[in-house]
Amino acid sequence: MEITGPSTSFCSKETRKIYQEWFNFADSDGDGRLTGHDAILFFSLSDLHRDDLKQVWAIADAKRQGFLGFQEFITAMQLVSLVQSGHTINQDLLTAEFDWENIQPPSMQDLTEKLAKRRSKLKSESLNGKRKLHPTRSAPWFSTSRSSKKIQLSTVTSIIDGLKKLYNQKLLPLESSYHFNDFVSPLLTNSDFDAKPMVMLLGQYSTGKTTFITHLLKTSYPGAHIGPEPTTDRFVVVMSGPDERSIPGNTVAVQADMPYTGLTAFGTAFLSKFECSQMPHSLLEHITLVDTPGVLSGEKQRTQRSYDFTGVTSWFAAKCDLILLLFDPHKLDVSDEFKRVISSLRGHDDKIRVVLNKADQVDTQQLMRVYGALMWSLGKVLNTPEVTRVYIGSFNDRPSNEGIDGPIGRELFEREHDDLIADLKDIPKKACDRRINEFVKRARAAKIHAHIIGHLKKEMPTLIGKAKTQQRLIDNLEDEFRKVQKEFHLPAGDFPNVEQFREVLKGYNFDKFEKLKLPKIQAVDDMLSYDIPQLLKSFRNPYD
Repeated sequence: MEITGPSTSFCSKETRKIYQEWFNFADSDGDGRLTGHDAILFFSLSDLHRDDLKQVWAIADAKRQGFLGFQEFITAMQLVSLVQSGHTINQDLLTAEFDWENIQPPSMQDLTEKLAKRRSKLKSESLNGKRKLHPTRSAPWFSTSRSSKKIQLSTVTSIIDGLKKLYNQKLLPLESSYHFNDFVSPLLTNSDFDAKPMVMLLGQYSTGKTTFITHLLKTSYPGAHIGPEPTTDRFVVVMSGPDERSIPGNTVAVQADMPYTGLTAFGTAFLSKFECSQMPHSLLEHITLVDTPGVLSGEKQRTQRSYDFTGVTSWFAAKCDLILLLFDPHKLDVSDEFKRVISSLRGHDDKIRVVLNKADQVDTQQLMRVYGALMWSLGKVLNTPEVTRVYIGSFNDRPSNEGIDGPIGRELFEREHDDLIADLKDIPKKACDRRINEFVKRARAAKIHAHIIGHLKKEMPTLIGKAKTQQRLIDNLEDEFRKVQKEFHLPAGDFPNVEQFREVLKGYNFDKFEKLKLPKIQAVDDMLSYDIPQLLKSFRNPYD
């Protein structure tokens, strides 16, 4: 499966050389980024309508970086060339059958004369020993004046880069002061921002999770095992790499360039059941897949795992862009462990998709009954009035069985298969929006957490009765939450789970907590109110 269709960045060496000169000419800062203002000036030479150029930019900047690198610039130029030759610009153009390597460069008005003047100028500067100086990128990102709330974007290269800097300068100090990493989520690293979008597969054993991944990749990944018994006994992250190899979990968790350092909190018992499987593959250049052990059911649940399985799935759920819950027609029961796992996904409902796999093993009448039973089971577990999207099909590379031999069944399965693949294709394009959404959710949670910890510190006596007061606060934590909510006018839906918060609090001495520091809260408020909107505005489509 390809994420973006045939690559439009392929071109002949001669054309690539032409585009490189064009890109250098258009890039006024010389920093390898074609930003909005420069793009408008250069693309206007194509004499295309503004609406067409808006579409060109949207397709070329699919990752919403807010600028075009050289490869994206080639994509944009080839799209411009196609539009000039009479094609309608849309996303389907990428999947059309074109000889991408032999598409001629577009016609750009007066560009030849402008390039000739530039060559002459560069030659003159070279002969005179002059060198063009580019603007410095070492200036501070934020204004030091507290009254100024505008972002200085001189050193920001994309929305993700901006979020990274906002986190380190405004949100991280608040999280560190009030132990946010122990209560809610581990502190973020640069690799968490730079990581590719992730898709996690969950389900009972033998529901086809590993087979689903091999179906997408059209090949097996290193260390994959498929069988009717519980074969996958570990969490496997399948990601892009220069060669095929498996990396042990302890090694993966200490690599700063990978977003898995937070998994060290689950201990060696888990890390021995975790590994990274790398292989060169076009799909894995866009997304990372997470294969998981089969959720236990029946008598197998009595065998306790050596690590917090539910905690690990919850950790991955927070990082993932999509969560696929796999069922098969013969395993519709939701076991106690599976129920705990699904409950741990609360707060990530928008990421969950349900897949009724191996549906070719039953006939049409049985499939209707199975579908109804699955929806009934999910309704009880998810505890939501909304109907969950369920994809029906048989996601493997084997020939069709008798169960879907009829034209209605085959057509249904093909359409469901196409819908699910389309959902997966959208992941890289939506990854930026999801990260913004997750970042804002995290900032709101950190604010409320700081208010709670500051309130508990304020309630502690100065001299005597500290232990008794702390125990009273823990016992009446729900009432304390309500006091914080009313005092600071905070939404009740953003408060953490009382029982989980209470368990973590038992290991702390409230007297050691920091008092509530309003300047840190104000910095996060300014970030949410001014910095993030300014960041989104600065890196939007320049033709909007």
